[in-house]
Formats: sequence, C-alpha cells, structure tokens
Amino acid sequence: MSHDEEANEHTQLLDPRIAELRGRKQSTQVHDEAASIVSSHISKEEQELAGTAIGERLPYNDYTTIDWLHDLVKDSFRHRAIKSRTSLKGRFLAGWDSCQGWVAASMIGIFTALVAFCVDVAEATISDYKVGYCSSNPFQSREACCTKRLPLGTMEMGEYCEEWKMWSQNYWGSFSIYVVFASIFGIIAGGVTITTKANLPVARQNDDDAQVGSEPLGKSMYMAAGSGIPEIKTILSGFVIPHFLDFKVLFVKAVGATFAVSTGLCLGKEGPFVHISTCVGYLVANLFPKYRENGRKMREMLSVACSSGLSVAFGAPIGGVLFSYEEISTYFPRKVLWRAFVCSLFAAIVLKALNPTGTGKLVLFETNYGIDYDPIHYLVFISLGISGGLFGGVFCQANFLWSKTFRKYSIIKNHPVFELSLVVLVTALLQFPNPLTREAGDVILKNLLVDCRHPEGSWVCQQEALEDKSHYYGWLVYGTTVKLILTIVTFGCKVPSGIIIPALDAGALFGRLIGQIIPTSSPGMFAMVGAAAFLAGVSRMTVSLAVIMFELTGEVDYIPPFMIAIMVAKWVADALSSESVYDLAQTVLGHPFLDPEHALSIVRDKGLLVEELIPPSQTMREITLDVGPEYKVSKSLLATKLSQLKARGLMDAGLVLVDSNKMLHGYLAQAELDFAINEAGVMTDSEPVDLLVGIVSTFVDRTPLTICAKAPMEYAVELFGKLGLRHLIVVEEGSSKVVGVIIKKRLVVFLEGLVH
Repeated sequence: MSHDEEANEHTQLLDPRIAELRGRKQSTQVHDEAASIVSSHISKEEQELAGTAIGERLPYNDYTTIDWLHDLVKDSFRHRAIKSRTSLKGRFLAGWDSCQGWVAASMIGIFTALVAFCVDVAEATISDYKVGYCSSNPFQSREACCTKRLPLGTMEMGEYCEEWKMWSQNYWGSFSIYVVFASIFGIIAGGVTITTKANLPVARQNDDDAQVGSEPLGKSMYMAAGSGIPEIKTILSGFVIPHFLDFKVLFVKAVGATFAVSTGLCLGKEGPFVHISTCVGYLVANLFPKYRENGRKMREMLSVACSSGLSVAFGAPIGGVLFSYEEISTYFPRKVLWRAFVCSLFAAIVLKALNPTGTGKLVLFETNYGIDYDPIHYLVFISLGISGGLFGGVFCQANFLWSKTFRKYSIIKNHPVFELSLVVLVTALLQFPNPLTREAGDVILKNLLVDCRHPEGSWVCQQEALEDKSHYYGWLVYGTTVKLILTIVTFGCKVPSGIIIPALDAGALFGRLIGQIIPTSSPGMFAMVGAAAFLAGVSRMTVSLAVIMFELTGEVDYIPPFMIAIMVAKWVADALSSESVYDLAQTVLGHPFLDPEHALSIVRDKGLLVEELIPPSQTMREITLDVGPEYKVSKSLLATKLSQLKARGLMDAGLVLVDSNKMLHGYLAQAELDFAINEAGVMTDSEPVDLLVGIVSTFVDRTPLTICAKAPMEYAVELFGKLGLRHLIVVEEGSSKVVGVIIKKRLVVFLEGLVH
C-alpha cells in the first residue's frame, strides 16, 4: 500500500515508515557504554519501562512535579513481576510486599509518639522556667514538681507545693525575668530555624519575559518555619520540595517548636507535629524500595503519616485520620484510610503508655460539667459560631495583609530573628499582666475549660465566685482582643508554629465570657464550644474538628453543639473570605499547589476555553522539535532547545516532538534531555541523535495525553487535578495538529492571575 493510499478499517495503525524505522532495533547495535551509563542512574523498576511507549524516567528533580500516571504504571510493572513468581520464595516475597504498608504505618506511629513525648516533656519544663524552678529536680515542670505527675507513671500528692521556687516574689521582678527568659527562648527558636534556609526557583509570571541565558527567578524559605501544613499539602499534591522532610528538618522542628512554645507566643506545637510526623513517615518509607523509588507510593505513605501528627498532638487518633483526609491530602484511597487508622492507633497507644502529662489518660482536657444544655442554648451556640466565623475571617485577611506588607520591609525580611524578638517582647508585655494569658497556650485552654463545681484552687473559679466580676470580665475581653492581635502578627514568624492552640484559646476566652451571662449553666461548656467555633473560622475544618473536640474533651453529649458552632463559623468565615489560613499561607509561600475544587470554582465563573492556556508562538517554536522523516536530530539543536527551556525556569517542562505536519510523536522531559546532553558518554557530537531507537529514545513518552483547544477549561483542571498530570498537549480542533502544551505550574500561575 502506498503511503498516500486512502486508509480503511483494515489499514495498519502504525505508519509503515515508522515500522520500518523501528525495525532497525533488531539490527542496530546499541552502544553498551551509553546504556550502562543510563542504567546506573535509573532504578531497576524504571528500566523495565524502557521498551514501552511511556518511556523511562530519571529520579524527580528538585522543585518539579511528579507524574502520577507514570508512577502508577511503574508500580503495576513491579506488582506483576512480584506476582509472577510461583516459587515458595516468590510467594513469601509477595506476602512481604503486601505487608510493607502496614509495617511502615505502625513504625511511623511509634516513632512519631516517641518524638512527641520528648517535645511535650521538654516544652512543659522549659516553659515553666520563665516563672520559677523545681528545687528538688530542676528538670521537672511545675506540675510534675508539685503533684508528682511524672511521665511513664502517675502519683498524686496534692496541689500545695513547697518544692517549686519562684524566681522573685516581686511583681516587677517576676515580670522582668519572664521577659528575659521569653526573649532567650525566642532567640534560640529563631536561631535554629534559620539554619534550614533554602533557595527555591520560581516560575515566571508569563512566557514573554524569559530570555535565553537569563537566570531563573528565586525565593528563600525556611524549611522548619511555620506549621509546615501548606508545604505538606503541596508535596502531597505532587510537588517536590527537596530536604523539607529530612532528619535535620525534623530535629530542628522539634527543638524549635519546644523553645518557640516556651516563649509564650501565640502559637502551638500541634501544627508542627504534623510536619514532624510527615518527616518520620518520609524517613521510614525510605527504608522500603517500593515507596522510596515511586513518588506516588511515597505520597500515599506521607498521607498516612499526617494522621499520627494530630493523634499525638491532641490524643485524638480518629480525628487525626479525618484531619489528614479533610485538610491535608489530595489523594486518599481506601487503603490509605485503613493504614492511616493503624498509624494513628499505634501513635495513640505508645503516647498513652509513655504518659507525658502524667495523668495516665489520652484525653488532654477531660471535662465533665454534669449539666445538660437546653434547646434555648442552641441560640447561644449559633451566636458563638457567628463570632468564630467573624474572628476567622478577620484573622485570615489581617494576617495575609500583615505578611504582604510588614514582612516585605528589608529589615524584617532579611532578619527574621529580629522580627521574632520584637514579637516576643510585645507578647510578654501584653500577656503577662493578664493572669488568664500568662501561661503557655495549652495551659490557658485547660484553665478556661475548668468545671467550677470542683475548682481545685483555680484562679478562674475564684474570680467567678466573687460578687464583683468587673475586673474578671475585663480580663476576658482583654485576653480575647490581645489573642486576636498577637496571633495575627505571630503567625508567619520564622519559627515552628501552629495556629490551632491560639485559635482555641481565643474561642475559649470569648466563650467563657458569654457563659457569664447565661444562668444555670457552666461557663466552661460555652468556652469549649467557643474554642471549636473560633478554630473552625480560622481553619475551615468541619468533620475532623468536631471529632477532635470530642476526643480532646471526652464530651460525647456535646457533639451536636460542636457541629452547630463549627458549621455556622465556617459559613460566616467563607462569606468574608473563601480561603482558610492555610490557603492564604499557600499563596504567600508561592508553591505550585493545585486545589481541584478551588480551581473549578475559579474557572466556572469565567467560562474559558483551553486555548487560553496556549503559550505564545515564540514559546511554541522553542519547545517543539521537528523529528524529521528519519527521527534524527543533531546534538547541537537539542542543546539549543535545552538552554531555551532552562531560561524559562520551570524545571519540569520539556520538548514536544512533532513531524513536519505538526502531528504529535512524543514528549521529552527537560530533566532527561539535560541528562542525555550533559552526561559524558551518552551522546556523541559526531553522530545524530536517534529519537526512535537510540539511547535517548528510551526517555521519550510516546503516549502523552492531549486535549482539544476548544475544550472547556474545566476539562484541563479536572485532568490535572484528578489524574495528577505533569503536562498536557493541546491540539487543534479538526486537524489534531499540536498548537500548545500546558505545564502544571503554568496552570497554577494562570489560575492565580484570575483570582488576584
């Protein structure tokens, strides 16, 4: 049949010219040296894909996105190879392969609990150094010194304590020592955090501003700063942030969180625990080749690890699983849910056995008010939800503006420890005078949830027993206001910090205030519901938060009030600002995170087509490569194309292989092209590069997904969000000629431009 003969249903799908060229594989001798060099840089699992149409890949470069579909196929090859062994040894290996996920999940839970135990005990002791020390054992906290509630065991000896010595009996002396210790702890926390500074490249805002030879844009980040949740969400969505989960970051995060919380700043260690647990998950998963060599499988285990972070932070194993599902993960199949359940379970079991609080209980703030709520109280719960939503909406926008304005000044941007010192000083000056806010965040919450039927020397109960409560009301109002202001300026400082405890504190202060005007009710009940409402307004968590609050307090009967306040708070906060504090932090950090639901809500209002994402003609000329009739090109041409790709700063772009008619023939990623050109022995200058049967051809993906330029934008968003694509080829309507290519990073930048 001639090449121009009309095709019919009996025509071979493969063009005879391509079949003829591929037939050279039988006669062409591949350079052994080049093949050896390539195989030394690629895993055995990846080498199995060299003879397939999807091609093999090098390990993912830093700051690139992973290819979820490619990793899915790679794992299928590995799975079939294991199952094909019928010997006794093969069956044993297959059984071990099936158990690895459960073993890894258990190990992650155990090690996370061990780290949490160390941080909890150290933080409780160091935090109390601001006010005094234990004369019998300087390494004990005030609670352990006075009540003998020691880790790994329990023993009650009463509340009165002669062994605890205050630094000074004078108010101003105590205040001065408090400020000095808080400043020292802050400097230590900031000092260790800045050791994790790293420079990240940034994608350019458009395709017209890249010039050949220009340097890619960049920014700085501190790996151990903040809660780590926005970065973890970015990693779980498929982005590679190198060293973010290394042991050094884990160690610095644990030490930094210990001293940061000890300063008395409006932050908590619960958010950093999620980062710590994810670091543990990464280190454990690297012990298993099936996770170490597959980005998709690794992210499954990281999602599992996230659940143990909240499990040890609040003693809430079920809430931790739901938190990972609702707030963190973008890919959460049922097997991940089951393993997260096991991981969270082991973390809770080990932490309870270690007993860092000395109570012998997993519940941190156990309450038993002994008073049921009436139907009229639902109105109060709704009002608390409205207040929590207002608090969350105001906080999110104010913190975003603070980060975009104040932290842009060079003295603040370039000297993060200086900013932290200022915040520590202001915090100490504003919080120390108020007896309600003088302690660490978790102690504040514990004091505000107290049941005054059994006061046990509580300052809160003493004030509520007075006839004149005006000063007490003033402290509650002052505390709520100060918490809002200080949390706005604190969240985003370059120390390990979380938003959960400060939001709970502010809600508990406000709820306790509201409880003073409700007759025949325990104010602690409204403090508890108010805490849930304020955190919901800030984080927009719903199901997971309701379960966490139940596990945190042990109050099953108050689940309906929690649910009411949380939903109302979310609705009100969404009306003020559709993005939670983690979403806004994501925007400030600038990581290429694609939230499919948020992205769909953006494009749904615009009615755009995929053709809006087609790069300019100059860009398309640079990123397309005509393979010619022989599928051979010169090395110099590939080197020129590579330099043009590098100038764009995307790092995970590539070349679209087309013929003279602009028909698609494959995709060659930038990382593999860079390796082939710059790795000695892979290419020679004298010979043309064969893209069909040569060494470089093993890197070519001949099955890239395509989309019509006239397709709705929703198609592209769904393909990237649900399939985890790295790139998507745009073809012309009717002719199927290549007219563009969409990179995930570019899609994210485009969507951000529509919003801002």
